[in-house]
Amino acid sequence: MTTATTERRYHHGDLRRALLDEALAAIERGGPGSISLRELARRAGVSHAAPAHHFGDKIGLLTAIAVEGFDLFADELNAAFDATGSFLEVGVAYVGFAVRHRAQFEVMFRPELLRAGDPALAAARERSRQALYGLLGSVPLEPGVDTMRAGVAAWALVHGLATLYLDGNLPPALGNDPEAIAREIAVYLFAST
Repeated sequence: MTTATTERRYHHGDLRRALLDEALAAIERGGPGSISLRELARRAGVSHAAPAHHFGDKIGLLTAIAVEGFDLFADELNAAFDATGSFLEVGVAYVGFAVRHRAQFEVMFRPELLRAGDPALAAARERSRQALYGLLGSVPLEPGVDTMRAGVAAWALVHGLATLYLDGNLPPALGNDPEAIAREIAVYLFAST
């Protein structure tokens, strides 16, 4: 038996989006391990089979979250570079993305949670790689600096910084503005270029 509320929630027009939003909220509350398709269905007011119809299983749902995350991520990195022309500001945007889209960030770089062969995931990851490594190719580097290795160094710095910030492991003396912290710390990577 369905209630009027359930019927109203189910017929909102975009059940897939509603399920993704519920999953993102669940990840914010308890991390990726807290996801339950049955609980998502209950919260969205649909049958327990509805999430499986859209995503197949939990891995399919997390893969869809990662695809969306990588696409948003690439858009934000490209926008930062377009606005500033600064690869340092791309790093700042990386940290800002992690803070603003924590649920996606917590899933995107966890291959054990994702369907490895998913073509949409591969395409979205490639877009984000191009945003990182392709943009670095637009920045003047010292002669002999390998773009890929410089990109990995920059990635490691900002990813580590974002993770440390999100987990509350940075020294309090750095303050509580993640983008200001990123700008302040990332400059050390660029000091020699």
